[in-house]
Amino acid sequence: MRAFCQQRGSSEHSFYQWRRRLTAQLPVKFALVDTHGTAHSNVSTLELILVSGERLRIAPGFDAASMRAVLDVLRESR
Repeated sequence: MRAFCQQRGSSEHSFYQWRRRLTAQLPVKFALVDTHGTAHSNVSTLELILVSGERLRIAPGFDAASMRAVLDVLRESR
């Protein structure tokens, strides 16, 4: 499992969390992505609106390792 996760740039902890979540067959949650207001901007950002109503804006150039760290923190806070 360790080699599998390393090849994909993920942690074993994350793998086991996802495996537990998927085997529990919890409902999948989706967020609405609002694209209004981005047309007149030269810089595209990604905005995630969490179930709690909090918004997470991700600017271009935000690296994958930092994104994984942010997502890990969000998952742990549930």
